[in-house]
Amino acid sequence: MKMDFLTLFPDMFPGVLSSSILKQAEDRGAVSYGVHNIRDFSADKHRKTDDYPYGGGAGMVMTPQPVFDAAEFVIGQASNKNVRTILVCPQGKPFRQRDAEKLASEDHLLFICGHYEGYDERIREHLATDEYSIGDFVLTGGELAAMVMADSITRLLPGVLGNAASAPEDSFSTGLLEYPHYTRPAEFKGWKVPDVLLSGHHQKIAAWREEQSFKRTAERRPDLLKERPLSDKEKKWLKAWEIDE
Repeated sequence: MKMDFLTLFPDMFPGVLSSSILKQAEDRGAVSYGVHNIRDFSADKHRKTDDYPYGGGAGMVMTPQPVFDAAEFVIGQASNKNVRTILVCPQGKPFRQRDAEKLASEDHLLFICGHYEGYDERIREHLATDEYSIGDFVLTGGELAAMVMADSITRLLPGVLGNAASAPEDSFSTGLLEYPHYTRPAEFKGWKVPDVLLSGHHQKIAAWREEQSFKRTAERRPDLLKERPLSDKEKKWLKAWEIDE
């Protein structure tokens, strides 16, 4: 996969892209990154990329020319012109695990990282193929959100994670939060690992994990269960735990 980022602050990216799983993914040839300064594409002699909004109002708006020219440059260099252009924006669709899974099947992603009050609407209407937000809060710019999405997508690419079973068991991959994890020692400060995990009985361990995953979701993120048709077993669990459906 190729990932490109259009940004006014390219210095924010190297630390993240050259560390941990993102760096390992690049080293293994699963992904390559490109970071492009939008100012380099400005037709203004002062490299200006924003202007006052028509109609008045607070803040500045990103102008379309440098963003379009930067995107067209990246797409023009691409071997596959089918580039998904993602506008990182608080007005966008909430980014979910299923979106990461869908985007991980693409060949080329282009993230547009905004700043100031917002984008000229023509960027949204005529350039972006997707709009995503990582939460109902406001950031200084789209760079951090783009890197969050890039991390989520990259770890799903084939061969990136050391254990191929890791990603399918993550929180949200099944629609539920992940079950609790324990490691050595079996007892720490008087707190013991559940006996079932020490039993070596794989079927019982799997059943315990399934139940704990559902319970954790019901307690912490009941909103996730509203999108899920509940089985009779899950309904019995909720009743036993005195948690409303």
